[in-house]
Amino acid sequence: MLLDPMTPHPFSRFVAILGRGKTKQRHLTYDEALDAMRMILDQQVLPEQIGAFLMLLRLKEEAPEEIAGFAQAVRERLDLPDSVPRVDLDWSSYAGKRIQLPWFVLSVMTLVSQGTRVVMHGTEGHTPGRVYTRGVIELLGMPVASSLSEAATQAETRGFTYIPLEVMSPVLRHLIELRPVFGLRSPVHSFTRMINPFDAPTMMQGIFHRGFMDIHSGAARVLGQPNAAVFRGEGGEIERRPNKPTQVWTTHGAGEPIVETWPALLDDAHQPADAQMEPERLFAVWRGEKTDAYAEASITGTLAVTLRTMGRAGSLAEAEDAASRMWQARDRAFLEVRR
Repeated sequence: MLLDPMTPHPFSRFVAILGRGKTKQRHLTYDEALDAMRMILDQQVLPEQIGAFLMLLRLKEEAPEEIAGFAQAVRERLDLPDSVPRVDLDWSSYAGKRIQLPWFVLSVMTLVSQGTRVVMHGTEGHTPGRVYTRGVIELLGMPVASSLSEAATQAETRGFTYIPLEVMSPVLRHLIELRPVFGLRSPVHSFTRMINPFDAPTMMQGIFHRGFMDIHSGAARVLGQPNAAVFRGEGGEIERRPNKPTQVWTTHGAGEPIVETWPALLDDAHQPADAQMEPERLFAVWRGEKTDAYAEASITGTLAVTLRTMGRAGSLAEAEDAASRMWQARDRAFLEVRR
């Protein structure tokens, strides 16, 4: 974009809103966030502006209207096929695991094996030393999409698809990969979780930092998401830590958030880190070849929160019971590991 050097760049107004100092800076409105992200996705913004914009947002912390506006802009730019299948559940996975294996994957597989259609999306490689979901999905023989059209077919025929972030938006994948450059996560890590590409009625969110539950919950309300839950999951993923109480914020449309504290499922509050982090153990636990109290409590605990968010359980106790029964009834031959 060639501009008169004396004329302000069109994107500069958004940087100015965020950077005017303590007394004059403010949050972007929903419409401003929408317009700003449209420009970024359309590559109408200079690299220097993107860096300043993202770090100023990080410094002041994102507002629900900003996250919602950014997510909506991404949704508008998705190259969706003409026919998008009905799906039940949107599941984001952008953190990666470094202390415990991603047991939540088996929570999702339990749902899929019993008829729930799930769209999972995420990215990998932005932080060294982590086990990322895509590799686990491939190991377990489940499909990874190379296009949104292929994702639609996979969701229709197999009830599950994993969509890499670069398939939805190469621009966002590039921005997430700037984490080592900034030395910090940026708001991109927040709003990518809310893309919900196939408009599933239920959206699950996992975060790492405590202070972001109201932001994600608020953004879901701005977007009019029918059902959404957010909680501080193990490693920042959508995974309940069974040895500690878990506070979950749930929203249904524009209604006020419901805040519930789910009790710990295990007596031992301390769970040592997994020194091996061997993903093949997920397959062994699924098949019943290995028993692991922590893993199974994590799987059923995560499943219980999901069922309650979807409206498939009337209370915490009913959700825990339903999750346990679903896990026990799983088809142990459903997954075929790829070695």
